[in-house]
Amino acid sequence: MSTRLAELQDIGIRFGERQLLSNINMTLHQGEIVTLIGPNGSGKSTLIRTLLGLQEPTTGKVVRHDHLRIGYMPQKLHIDPTLPLTVKHFLGLVRGVNKKDIRPTLNKVGIPHLENSQVHVLSGGETQRLLLARALLNRPNLLVLDEPVQGVDVSGQVELYNLIDVIRKELNCGVLMISHDLHLVMAQTDTVVCINQHVCCSGSPQHVKGHPAYQALFGIPGADSSLAIYAHNHNHVHDDSGEVVEEGHVHTASCQHHTH
Repeated sequence: MSTRLAELQDIGIRFGERQLLSNINMTLHQGEIVTLIGPNGSGKSTLIRTLLGLQEPTTGKVVRHDHLRIGYMPQKLHIDPTLPLTVKHFLGLVRGVNKKDIRPTLNKVGIPHLENSQVHVLSGGETQRLLLARALLNRPNLLVLDEPVQGVDVSGQVELYNLIDVIRKELNCGVLMISHDLHLVMAQTDTVVCINQHVCCSGSPQHVKGHPAYQALFGIPGADSSLAIYAHNHNHVHDDSGEVVEEGHVHTASCQHHTH
């Protein structure tokens, strides 16, 4: 059995009267890619912040195992274009970095030729690869990636997802990834978790794709559709404690994801 890296146990987060997350349970394993999906405002980023220790849960707890080393890739990079900052210098700012690791890491993400380039002139795809390199510098066994293909065209997205899969296999690290484009990451994803303040459903993308709810919600399999290849049958309602209080209610709007 693969090594457990971190566990989210009954996580709930409330701001005033607003319940952002309820009864979230998730286990992250070495060598496994978990893709987190959900509509805007569903609590994905809040859950990531909680895992990183930037947000304290109102209820529940995060168990981080002693050997855990997290590499975090934010959604975007904001740098003043008037600031002279090369790729090499940017990576050298990472706390505790060994400067000898910078060149090999740039090789790993496919941009060694950009070592002396100014950060502000990089393309969208180059910037995302730079952020991935930054996340890799502390030799993590868990990569946390917040929409890693943000601002990248479709062909570049496929390349990045393939690169993430290669890195996962090379390092035997776990990956927790937020994505809105599950149809592009299905080949690499081991587990899908769909949240909308609580966990709506989870499982392998292959299982979900073959579920009867897929045909009911998205039409005949293989037919042209404007929706990503993911469906869930949320045929119940939870109370505030997470217990099922009503059967037979079909909730579809929260997990419809349009392709781009």
